[in-house]
Amino acid sequence: MTGLMRRLLKAEYPVAVGGDGPYVIDANGKRYLDAASGAGVSCLGHSATKIADAICKQTHSMPYLYNAYFTTEVIERYAEALIAATPKGLDWVYPGSGGSESMDGALKLALQYQNEIGQPRRTRFISRKQSYHGCTIGSLAISGNYPRRMLFEPFLPETHFVSACYPYREQGGQESDEAYVARLAQELDDRIETLGPETVAAFVAETVVGATAGAIEPLPGYFKAMQAVCRKHGVLLVLDEILAGAGRCGTYLACEQDGIVPDIAVLAKGLGAGYQALSAILVADHVVQAIANGRGFFFHGHTYNGHATAAAAGLAVLKTLEEQDLLNNVRKQGDALSGLLKERFANHPNVGDIRGRGLLIGLELVADRETRKTFAADRMVWNAIQPAAMELGLLCYPGFGTADGISGDHVLLAPPFIINASHVEEITDKLALAIDAGIQRTA
Repeated sequence: MTGLMRRLLKAEYPVAVGGDGPYVIDANGKRYLDAASGAGVSCLGHSATKIADAICKQTHSMPYLYNAYFTTEVIERYAEALIAATPKGLDWVYPGSGGSESMDGALKLALQYQNEIGQPRRTRFISRKQSYHGCTIGSLAISGNYPRRMLFEPFLPETHFVSACYPYREQGGQESDEAYVARLAQELDDRIETLGPETVAAFVAETVVGATAGAIEPLPGYFKAMQAVCRKHGVLLVLDEILAGAGRCGTYLACEQDGIVPDIAVLAKGLGAGYQALSAILVADHVVQAIANGRGFFFHGHTYNGHATAAAAGLAVLKTLEEQDLLNNVRKQGDALSGLLKERFANHPNVGDIRGRGLLIGLELVADRETRKTFAADRMVWNAIQPAAMELGLLCYPGFGTADGISGDHVLLAPPFIINASHVEEITDKLALAIDAGIQRTA
């Protein structure tokens, strides 16, 4: 043990010493297929030397400059490349170095926008239950996941929550998709009316729910309906694409598949592919122009915003996605992995739902497949699956509180974009063994 304060203070961690494509190698030479990309970050695997080369080159010319005094050619080129990769309508980039940091920035941006257009009373945010937007005070405040909030609840700013789009558990048995979407849109409309439209700044949502509920994708028409409610009331739509974006769902932004462009989107994780800490707030022109024509500057800034070396990594990642046609591979291997998982677990008594988009896939675990009853929370099935998987040479991303914030278990998969058919089979085979072992160990 050293003086390093680790996440689990009493746990022993294997020491990672290298990587080989989608594999992590520990000090004993054991190989782990990283089916979680760390935490959805290492989208190019662990040996993308072109990214490392781009970083090295940048550090020899201009590694860092304070963004309040200078810009650099590389950050300007990165902003233009990122805008070109995303849907028309998101015309500006405010770079950062982490998802939580940029989500905080997005909240402040929404508040300042409303103030600049003469709506200073719009200080409230509406988010969704079973959401997670980050671990800073601001981003945690808009996160609807109780276990992550509970220790800090007295200190968190007020946020109002509406239901998530969670068909597996919350759509009525006889309720059509259209009727369910309409009910959720009406819930948002009613909440805005109750709070007072003149007091609501923004509605915040993950395009595809990630770590807290296991890759819940929205039903067709959901985000169009929610955006219509927001526009009706002058409320900004802020989409959290920290995990689902940057190509993970098969299009560069996940919301492209929903046919909408938000007012603000937040990206992180795969932007730097783990080679640099990198995030970005993508902003519609009308938001930026309101600030430009008002105070003329954004009341926000971090020391490492616009980091030149991180921008060089981001440019190299975008170039690699294009040169290797990796978004196409995400769609191809995502379909293959989802299909093989559904085939393998078709009759499994403890796998209730398999869902997601592209290479962001979740498996919801249940004690009873027919009734959808969850395992007892204190059984902690999720916590037994990861060590079982690691013993088999697989890394996955289990989670808890899936159903209601307290009960429910799931496994999230987010493998690197570079995987092939043999990796899909290896993930499926090892995950099947790990799930069974985790359930048996906690019986």
